[in-house]
Amino acid sequence: ILKMGMLFPMEPTIVREFAQGLEEIFVIEEKRPFLEMFAKQVLYGMANAPRIVGKFDEEEKELLPHYGEFESDIIVRALLKRLSRKTRIESAENWLKRLDEIHSRNKLPTAVRTAWFCSGCPHNSSTQAPDGSIVSAGIGCHTMAMWMGRNVVMGTHMGAEGTQWIGMAPFTEAQHIFQNMGDGTYAHSGSLAIRYAASTGVNITFKLLRNAHTSMTGGQAIQGEVPVTNMVSDLLANGVKKIIVTTDDPSRFNGVQLPGGTEVWHRDRLDEAQKVLAATPGCTVLLHDQECAAELRRARSRGKADEPVEVTVINERVCEGCGDCGEKSNCMSVEPVQTEFGRKTRIHQSSCNKDFSCVKGFCPSFLTITPHPAPAADGAPKKKKGRIPALERELPAPVNKVDDSLGFGIHVMGIGGTGSVTVVATLARAARLEGKHVIGLDQTGLAQKGGAVISDIKITHAPFKGSNKISDGRADLYLGFDILNATDPKNLDKCNPERTIAVVSTTQTPTGQMVTNRKALFPATSGLTGGIDRVTRKEHNVFLDGEALAAGLFGDAMATNNFMVGVAFQAGTIPLKAESIEEAIRLSGVAVDMSLAAFRWGRMAVVDRAFVEAEVARQKSGGQVVVLNKAPQLTPAARAIVDSIGADGEVKRLVEIRVPELIAFQDEAYAKRYAEVVKRVVAGEQKAVSSSRLAEAAARYLYKLMAYKDEFEVARLHTDPAFLAELEAQFPHGYSVKYNLAPPLLAKTDPVTGHPQKKQYGEWMFKAFKRLAGLKRFRGSSLDVFAKTEERRTERQLIEEYIQLLDQILARLNPVNHAAAVALASVPDEIRGFGHVKEKNLAAARELQAARLKAFNEAQQER
Repeated sequence: ILKMGMLFPMEPTIVREFAQGLEEIFVIEEKRPFLEMFAKQVLYGMANAPRIVGKFDEEEKELLPHYGEFESDIIVRALLKRLSRKTRIESAENWLKRLDEIHSRNKLPTAVRTAWFCSGCPHNSSTQAPDGSIVSAGIGCHTMAMWMGRNVVMGTHMGAEGTQWIGMAPFTEAQHIFQNMGDGTYAHSGSLAIRYAASTGVNITFKLLRNAHTSMTGGQAIQGEVPVTNMVSDLLANGVKKIIVTTDDPSRFNGVQLPGGTEVWHRDRLDEAQKVLAATPGCTVLLHDQECAAELRRARSRGKADEPVEVTVINERVCEGCGDCGEKSNCMSVEPVQTEFGRKTRIHQSSCNKDFSCVKGFCPSFLTITPHPAPAADGAPKKKKGRIPALERELPAPVNKVDDSLGFGIHVMGIGGTGSVTVVATLARAARLEGKHVIGLDQTGLAQKGGAVISDIKITHAPFKGSNKISDGRADLYLGFDILNATDPKNLDKCNPERTIAVVSTTQTPTGQMVTNRKALFPATSGLTGGIDRVTRKEHNVFLDGEALAAGLFGDAMATNNFMVGVAFQAGTIPLKAESIEEAIRLSGVAVDMSLAAFRWGRMAVVDRAFVEAEVARQKSGGQVVVLNKAPQLTPAARAIVDSIGADGEVKRLVEIRVPELIAFQDEAYAKRYAEVVKRVVAGEQKAVSSSRLAEAAARYLYKLMAYKDEFEVARLHTDPAFLAELEAQFPHGYSVKYNLAPPLLAKTDPVTGHPQKKQYGEWMFKAFKRLAGLKRFRGSSLDVFAKTEERRTERQLIEEYIQLLDQILARLNPVNHAAAVALASVPDEIRGFGHVKEKNLAAARELQAARLKAFNEAQQER
């Protein structure tokens, strides 16, 4: 074996000496065949020169790929092809046969976790463009806009941003493009591209995204960074026709006189600014000034920047799950969550960077909370957030379930930015403390931006010189902090049903696509865990909702990964000492007290899951406003209405929850009408088929339409004692509240969008809500001023239309068209939102209803 230390120039003497007496040289190198080419050049014409193969054999058949990365299995397979011509290597054949069996396994259908902008990232706002625009990407975090549906149709290498348009412009009907460029690129070489574009006179708007850090590669300070004033001066001097500065905080520019009459606008006017610049002939620049959210978060955690005291909370009973807040903010902390009343949205407080752009979603469910500070307790230091519950029970030693005599491999899968790499480093440190040898590999890429993080760690008793990457079928512990990542087929290939034990968190952390597209759903957990069970030692696997337990205990989701390490340790899958892991946590110096407690509570979750769940319940969850999905105690009147339906099973459960809600919405008579319709559907379905799916759909969606969120209902839900109790549990030291609203009869109209503008209303609004909720008896009467709006008239009309639709379905229901009937009755699930958002969704729902009605009719004819 000859290992070259330098690619070029190739040292010829050693290559010629190595080649003496050889029949064949097999050159193994990643990507392009430079060594192979140089070796052929050096050995060409030499007497008895060996045959040289590499990427291809002598028959031009591929041996090694010219793309991707090499794993040992790829090299073994190629070597076996060459060596098997001379001799049979049975052990290698058997190993490759096992590999083929692994690779031929049925792939588990799952969602892909792609990298995304961080929560609160300025690019969430700044990379948006007016409808119909043409946008070109550049190099930087903002490149990720290419897969976010933001009109990005092309891109260039670093420093050439916009120059491609100079050549394209004369040959296209498009009159203008937007070109994204980061401030790091601008300082490096991008300023030359802007100068050249300005000199040619093409119509282009550079969106110069100034966040003060090279965030994609670790948040370093930008070399050559200059203040905004200097940037504006340079741009104007280079021929830029017009510049507008947008920012999240215009007060930073108070007293600053920018050259050339350059104006500073709030980022809320970003769309308007882009339209103004696009209409200006020549080269223009939108300079968006907002600090990198990830670096700002780090500065806050280190006390180098002030953290806003305000917190955004969503009242999920008011929330319609329309996704408008996700579209507006593009923020990963705006999480969809499935509840008894359908998909809703919550703010993931542990990851929220307090950008507050989600509040712009056209919805009255957003509350801005200012928590009151906790009283000082004997001068004791305060934890910035969350809590550390005491664990007083003894923890037994785990029963080891793995064989580490020849070494041990852990394949770890997490989400970027949640600390999974830190946890892997802690395990490596623990192994070193025991005198063991450790090698590892962290594959992060864009993972710190919410994408997939893969880490391998190998622990051996003796020095190990092999690959630091775990080969397919060689993982001993399959540790998944993210179940989507853990069901990626490439990761599942690391599993062996005779060797691998899986410990996986089933937390449904949404992808970026799920945040911005409400139709992108999280796969069913049962299917995901079943897929993992099929390729691992099923009887020893552990699945649990790690974040729900960790956040419930500590009030901070960042405790989750150490909690899962505790689970894996107590499950007997980490052959290290608990004392070593705890000492490694102390040496890390990162949230030591919480991390130690999380590790111990994770162990307890294996010993006594019920005890941990009881403690979570006692702690009243960790920082989220969540409605418990359980049926309320029914009043005699409500019970009588429910019993009148004559339903059982799931239908009974549904109406037991919804009848009391409709009584609270209006009155008993209103709930009785709901019950009468559901009763008809139950009876009609029982006559036609042995199923309750149609009745379940009717119970869900008739309620949804009847409990429409008018002003009275929003007021009732914001003053609901259950919701107030949840706020009190979340903010035990008290709080003040502001409501973010756009009242139909009071809100101003946005001159750009034409939609009502939201405004904050203080605590006095709570009293107004209390009074308004008490006036629900006037709903729909001549005294109801809100009932006269088009939106309210439409909502009442939808109820009547749906009841008529159900009667139409029942009149023709049979086993053949039953599935189509259920789909047709479920159309109201698409009617979500408020105001113009609801209007848009209603139009789409009507189109869907027409299509499903056609399918229902066609199924009827096939009978």
